[in-house]
Amino acid sequence: MKRLLKTLCKPLSFLPALCMMYLIFSFSGQAGEESSKLSLKVTKTAVIAINKVTDQGWNEAQMEQRVQQYHHYVRKAAHMTEYCILAITIATPLHVYGLRGIALILVSGIICLLFAAGDEYHQSFVAARVPSGKDVLIDSTGALMGIFLTLLFSWIARGGKKTL
Repeated sequence: MKRLLKTLCKPLSFLPALCMMYLIFSFSGQAGEESSKLSLKVTKTAVIAINKVTDQGWNEAQMEQRVQQYHHYVRKAAHMTEYCILAITIATPLHVYGLRGIALILVSGIICLLFAAGDEYHQSFVAARVPSGKDVLIDSTGALMGIFLTLLFSWIARGGKKTL
């Protein structure tokens, strides 16, 4: 019974990766103005929270200036975060299937890199969006972070034994 359950559940371990891919693809399908509004809203929320938590006492104009100043970085951090999560959701099931070390890094990395490149190509068909090689590099950096986090957590789970 346990073996049957394992056999049925193992393929489902890729479901979070597929959901993450769908989410990223959906974000890329947003028109440029819609995408910018969403990230601007996130940036504004973060600036307001920082102002309150750190008791800066910024007025509206100062907060708006910071929103404009940090908006670009919030967008790029979102790219890295999306791909970090994607890499974790890809590397974890591959690890469960027995892929380890360099092979895990390469396979997970290539999947994420190809998806990032495909995602940028997809953006070329969306209004007010343009593909960017720089974004593929940013996405890949986030993916590598996710892969190494997966390796680190698996090493910790094994009690620091064996090599990554």
